Amino acid sequence: MTECNREVFSFASHFSRRVEVSFTAGQVSTDGGALLLRQADGKIGLLKRVASCFTDRRSPLPIQHQLGEMLSQRIYGLALGYEDLNDHEQLRHDPLMAVLAGRRKLEEPLAGKSTLNRLELPGGSNRYHKIHYAPEKIDALLVDAFIEPRARQPEQIVLDLDATDIPLHGHQPERFFHGYYDDYCYLPLYIFAGDQLPCTRLRSSNVDGAADALDEVKLIVAQLRAKWPKVRIVLRGDSGFCREELMAWCEAGENKVDFPFGLARNSRLQKIIGKQMQEAKLEHAATGKAARVFTEFDYQARKSWARPWRVVAKAEYLDKGENPRFVVTSLGADEWAARELYERFYCQCCEMENRIKEQMCLFAYRLSTEEMKGNRQRLYLSALAYTLVEALRRLALKGAEWAEAQVDTIRLKPFKVGARVRIGARRVWLEMNSFYPWKHIYARAFDALRC
Repeated sequence: MTECNREVFSFASHFSRRVEVSFTAGQVSTDGGALLLRQADGKIGLLKRVASCFTDRRSPLPIQHQLGEMLSQRIYGLALGYEDLNDHEQLRHDPLMAVLAGRRKLEEPLAGKSTLNRLELPGGSNRYHKIHYAPEKIDALLVDAFIEPRARQPEQIVLDLDATDIPLHGHQPERFFHGYYDDYCYLPLYIFAGDQLPCTRLRSSNVDGAADALDEVKLIVAQLRAKWPKVRIVLRGDSGFCREELMAWCEAGENKVDFPFGLARNSRLQKIIGKQMQEAKLEHAATGKAARVFTEFDYQARKSWARPWRVVAKAEYLDKGENPRFVVTSLGADEWAARELYERFYCQCCEMENRIKEQMCLFAYRLSTEEMKGNRQRLYLSALAYTLVEALRRLALKGAEWAEAQVDTIRLKPFKVGARVRIGARRVWLEMNSFYPWKHIYARAFDALRC
């Protein structure tokens, strides 16, 4: 049986030399590449502004861990793959993590799991009342992080809306069973603009998929139009967001927001495209391949729509049978023909599913606090970690092989680099792994962030 206090471990090998292992290398971090994240944050100034979204009511004299330092520690930890607060019992002694968090006295440990736990029990909690966050400020910060990189007004901004399920395995507040997902879950709302995330909102699952979407869209559109009064804004989403209230708002007054939304099939719609479906069936029979026929018409849902809208229909016939799809839109036929609207524009919203998967890679599913406000904060922290990694991908990895890599790939390759840390009186040295295979990409990313 191996003794726990043994200093050297010896292993037999297939060649003449034995292999000996000892934990005597000194201060070595597995996250040497994380300094790229710190450089990216220096470009966008995200973490400094996150602290301004919180109110710290702790007595200032006995404070050992500043609020901004704790938030940075937690967000960097999520980006680097440390999902649990328990991980920080060891990470708090990592000098590189102290550098990332902005700790002035690097020899002293960062906040431990108990202190960080109090950070995640925000003001208004039954257990802790000292630290409070303002959701509206974090929402505005996420939109600012989308706006600021653009030096000039874009011609068009497409906002993709979607909801996803986060399964719950305990007895969290506002826990409900969702029939579609066949589980107890939360149903957060996400709004993406390309790869960037200007909105995330946690919701219970006993609501409509489009609940709160109009409120969030109003705030985002107002903030975008305050910066760019003439920018064109388009909303895009599946049939869960095809709601008369949202579509009517888009076209009301000075809002001037366009949309294509999926439209759930029904017998009335299928009857309208009966001729096109028959054409697709005959084509499939002749070629043996999937056949598509597109058409469009004006359609008004009975009892729920105040007026008719343009509907684009795809009459598709596959080996398994009929596969019709419908899209309702405010975009005119002169701008987007039926086939191009569906295939080249509407179907691009499916890319959002990859962005939502990236949120799960940043542990957005870890919503296990006993109060809803704490769970909302955890979702915000994951969104902020994603914003930081996305900034690195956009600013430093453009043109590299990781330019479109997901966050878990970026975590494993640029960040997980063994580095020996030496702390001096005036500087900190990192001696990186000599056999790191992507030195050239690391150097290129560092130069891009330094400019």
